[in-house]
Amino acid sequence: MLPIVSLLFSLAYTVKLLFAATLFMLIALTIVLPLAYYYFKHVFSSERRKRGDRFSVGIFHPYANAGGGGEKVLWVALRALIERYPQAIFYIYTGDVEYSPLEIRRKVKSLLNVDISSERVKLIYLTRRKLVEAKTYPIFTLFGQFLGSVLLGFEAISKINPDIFIETTGFTFTLPLFKYLGGCKTGCYVHYPVITKEMLRRVQSRRSTYNNRNLISKSATLTYTKLVYYHFLAWLYCLAGYCSDSTLVNSTFTLENLQILWNTPMTLVYPPCEVEHLKKIPRDKKKPSKIRILSLAQFRPEKDHPLQLQALYELREIIQDHIFENVTLVLCGSCRNQEDAERVKDLQDLSKHLSLENNVEFKVNFSYENLIEEFQKAYIGIHTMLDEHFGISIVEQMAAGLIMVAHRSGGPLLDIIETSEGSRLGFLANTSEEFAHTLKWIVEAQEEEVDEIRQRATASCDRFSVKKFEEDFLRAIEPLFKRSKRSFVVQ
Repeated sequence: MLPIVSLLFSLAYTVKLLFAATLFMLIALTIVLPLAYYYFKHVFSSERRKRGDRFSVGIFHPYANAGGGGEKVLWVALRALIERYPQAIFYIYTGDVEYSPLEIRRKVKSLLNVDISSERVKLIYLTRRKLVEAKTYPIFTLFGQFLGSVLLGFEAISKINPDIFIETTGFTFTLPLFKYLGGCKTGCYVHYPVITKEMLRRVQSRRSTYNNRNLISKSATLTYTKLVYYHFLAWLYCLAGYCSDSTLVNSTFTLENLQILWNTPMTLVYPPCEVEHLKKIPRDKKKPSKIRILSLAQFRPEKDHPLQLQALYELREIIQDHIFENVTLVLCGSCRNQEDAERVKDLQDLSKHLSLENNVEFKVNFSYENLIEEFQKAYIGIHTMLDEHFGISIVEQMAAGLIMVAHRSGGPLLDIIETSEGSRLGFLANTSEEFAHTLKWIVEAQEEEVDEIRQRATASCDRFSVKKFEEDFLRAIEPLFKRSKRSFVVQ
């Protein structure tokens, strides 16, 4: 009898707990959350009113000092906005707390050739940038970064709530915060969709890549679980995307993938590429005796620098020794953090392991002036990222007169490099063997054979110029300023 009584008491206690938990959830959903929403909405609106009548624009870019293609877009867009809207004040949300505004501006000028000296640009430092870094989340990385971006966005809006909010790094989950809590007009420039059909296809085919571990690709159960997980993230990503009043994308690849997910109007605006002065770089008409192959990309895992070293190794096997002795692969790029620096060290070790140390040079965090010198000395350009969203460095190398070899995917395939005979602008490859054989052809070809390719490629780069970007960006983003309730003056 006692066990039955004990069981009944236990069941009754469990029912009470479930009832209490359900009641708590109902109270939270119907009372606490609405109260919190209206409280913070009032706080953020009051903060904006207290700053006065000056029109403000906030741009979310936690890695504003990274020196890559995304930062090129940020600072060129900012420069165009400063000139277009002289009454506005601009806030850049960045996590680069270890750098002063002066240091950041100097680096932007040195590495990206963009001069930002206006007093109307203010840096808002975010102290919790680690919340959006992949290394913070060993598992469920994307979901962790989604949540982390919400928290980082909350820190941003707590410091400054602007009239217009523009997200420029892919942290789309900041948009609902600024739209609904801050009452801002919102826009975003998307470099790369967080979820793509290619990602889903690679997981489904159980292919191991830098973002699909061997443990998962070898297990049917884990693969199915990850597919469900990705579809859930895609649904969340879609909801966040609906919060953008003006959506700009940087390439056909991004446009096609994002339209599938978001199904909202968006504008294709190619990123700014230094074209005019690069086209004026003098080049010898004779083929150089020493062939320099230039790689220009940040030292990040998705750029796949090891593939370049493997291609160089394969090249050594298929050309004569005396020719290979005069071939040098120059890896140029910036490091964002210690992880990137360690990645460079790993690449150096790999080059030694492949006995390529005499044919490989590393140029890390070099100035724009030094880059111009590398453009002038190089003969071939190489880029190996799978599904590169666009490829600013590819366009810049083509404008400088380099013969370009890029990965057959993403922006290089869809937007930049035409490979049809008679209109060829460069070359595309997938594997290290394909890269090696393409490099062999270029290295052994007569100058006359590649000169027509060079001339066509250089001429094609005008469609990606800085001037063209500024015009298209301002035209696409203008609706945000027209819809804003605050007044501003257009120059």
